[in-house]
Amino acid sequence: MGDRALATDNEGYLLDPSEWSEEVAREIARREGLTLSEERWTVVRFVREHFEFRQSVPEARFALKAMREHLGQEKATRKYLYQLFPYGYGQQACKIAGMRKPLKLMLDV
Repeated sequence: MGDRALATDNEGYLLDPSEWSEEVAREIARREGLTLSEERWTVVRFVREHFEFRQSVPEARFALKAMREHLGQEKATRKYLYQLFPYGYGQQACKIAGMRKPLKLMLDV
């Protein structure tokens, strides 16, 4: 991250999603008390790709579908998603992916 401070709101969400990088993701994850495993990266990268293509944050059901494709059926569950992101998909996965704070937390399953 160098000496540059992240521009975040008071809950740690990026104010500008275009400021995101994998280095930024690692820093946000560190602040959340998480290490980015391959499984977590799968979800975070899915959120980023969806956002870049559609300019919207994907609902959790779409993240579960991506998990099924990349991690297998046994890991494509709400329970496993909460094991990866204990505070929830919207609260942690989307935050680490550089999204602004969701207005509605319909993102969480």
